[in-house]
Amino acid sequence: MIDDLNSVKSEQEDGRTYHHGALRPALIAAAEAVIAERGLDGFSLRETARRAGVSPAAPAHHFGDARGLLTAIAAQGFADLAEALENADASAGADREGRIKAQGIAYVAFALKHPARFDLMWRKALLDNEDPQLNEAGDRAFAALDGVTRGAGAPSSGPNDPALAPSIAAWSIVHGFARLAIDGAIGAGPDAPETAAWSLLPLVLEHLRV
Repeated sequence: MIDDLNSVKSEQEDGRTYHHGALRPALIAAAEAVIAERGLDGFSLRETARRAGVSPAAPAHHFGDARGLLTAIAAQGFADLAEALENADASAGADREGRIKAQGIAYVAFALKHPARFDLMWRKALLDNEDPQLNEAGDRAFAALDGVTRGAGAPSSGPNDPALAPSIAAWSIVHGFARLAIDGAIGAGPDAPETAAWSLLPLVLEHLRV
């Protein structure tokens, strides 16, 4: 009962009222805004709370600590990436190479649209890697790629199984391209990442043979 009362109180700080359950997504949105503006090194729970209009204790009440909040963001990122890959696959037709390329384009598009979230998703040291939602979402995203690369239901004995090599190769190409584009290593100018992606990526994917 006391925790419930504290939760309600924290959701009404600074004149901003949140319905029950609405503070969690509000904190996630505020944290993403902080990361997008300041980068992961500039992230703080206090600034997240300030932007959400709640007390500094509110994020800890809902997520435990900064790792918990960042893990929730990463889990949502993997879920959104999985959905993007699945939608691209579904709209690409029956041709296997076409489906792989469609997923590759969707992967890079996601990274360019959400660069701060994309960066966080792979910063394992900042996340709770035992979190069930994070692992479920990450597995779903990889399954989307693996399903088209090796075939739906292809067996695997674990993440180090040599049978996964074709899927890892496809993943490495699109992930590496996305990272290069985000880091400004491809092209020049304010729109270089997007320009490079849509002019070069289809040609790069022509070299993907699995």
